[in-house]
Amino acid sequence: CLDWEGQLHEFGSQWRTDDCNDCSSSRDGIRCCSSYATPVDYDDEKCESIFSKETCSYKVVEKDDHSKECPVHSWVG
Repeated sequence: CLDWEGQLHEFGSQWRTDDCNDCSSSRDGIRCCSSYATPVDYDDEKCESIFSKETCSYKVVEKDDHSKECPVHSWVG
């Protein structure tokens, strides 16, 4: 299979893209989905979400002190 970046992938192979999508190929084509969950229910006045491409994950921290994590009540992915 040839992906949208022009790279060739064998049937049955799996890989993670630079933008944190998990992909797999088969004779039916290529399927991709996000490899991370997104925080949706937290105090967005006091806190902010920060995405790390290195770990493909979000961290929710206080806006004024990034060393303090905030509770997240709901994630979507």
